[in-house]
Amino acid sequence: MHRQPIRIGVIGAGANTRRKHIPLLQQIDGVQVAGVVNRSGESSRRVAEAFDIPRVYDRWEEAVADEEVDAIVIGTWPYLHCPCTLAALEAGRHVLTEARMAMNLDEAGRMLAASRARPEWVAQVVPSPLTLGVDATIRRLLSEGWLGTLLVVEVRVRSEFLDREAPIHWRQDKALSGENIMMLGIYYEAIARWCGHATEVSAKGRVFAEKRRDAEGRERVVEIPDHLEVTADMACGALLHLQQSTVMPFNEGEGIWLFGDEGVLRFHEGKLWGARKGEEALKEIEIPENERGGWRVEEEFIGAIRGEEKVRLTTFEEGARYMAFTGAVNRSLANGGTVRVPAVAG
Repeated sequence: MHRQPIRIGVIGAGANTRRKHIPLLQQIDGVQVAGVVNRSGESSRRVAEAFDIPRVYDRWEEAVADEEVDAIVIGTWPYLHCPCTLAALEAGRHVLTEARMAMNLDEAGRMLAASRARPEWVAQVVPSPLTLGVDATIRRLLSEGWLGTLLVVEVRVRSEFLDREAPIHWRQDKALSGENIMMLGIYYEAIARWCGHATEVSAKGRVFAEKRRDAEGRERVVEIPDHLEVTADMACGALLHLQQSTVMPFNEGEGIWLFGDEGVLRFHEGKLWGARKGEEALKEIEIPENERGGWRVEEEFIGAIRGEEKVRLTTFEEGARYMAFTGAVNRSLANGGTVRVPAVAG
């Protein structure tokens, strides 16, 4: 039996939380964003005023402990996802945490174990949004054998020229992002929806700007690569090559490619192209209206709390699986050679 209305405490009000989570939750009947805490008291108050949120917390622990709150939305960088999630579940709160799920697989495993120990509380990770509009169509085409046998998955991400003077971004700060590397997990999560997971990985990377300054002007050592190359064996039999780079402008063929022995698919900027054997060029594939997906994270979270649906994007189990892949990539970078991706029990 859930209390009504559903009252939300927000921990971390970054761009995605302000653009998506808070306003979309406030649009759902019977849902109230009851309180917020951000990185400073001043920024917390600004967010509260902008969205008419009645309560401002001084610390994230106050949001979790608030008996007037039914659910916690964690909009911080990955460094707080695990402690906030564990505390919220222990306090009997539903949890929606921003992606990436955690700093590493160990944290993700503890979050998964805590959610399994308290199945009455909804636990959800914000999904990779890149491919939501085409996921159903790609899965259908694969199941119909449109590609024949899937042979190679290729990911190429274009970037700008290297800027050695730019301040350190949170994605480059291991203290905030952990083992997550650039957009690695975002693309891998999308691919896993279509093709399943990797079993082994081999990775090489390079940091080209080894020191950057933070917002306070302090010089920081950068450990997260500016350029990353990953090859992986997939459980489905395909080979994955994933290239993430911040130093490759004008990189041709950006997007996600699926190469089979009977056809080719390319996803880029929300659209899908394809060609079958014997055709001379890729052509855009129209996405049927009944297969066109979209962002419904907040709606799904509240629907799950109310018992109207189950979390699909993204479960803690799936989050732990992509963190297992990310962890294997990091071990390969550190030690060299091929690394097995740990299994995560479903």
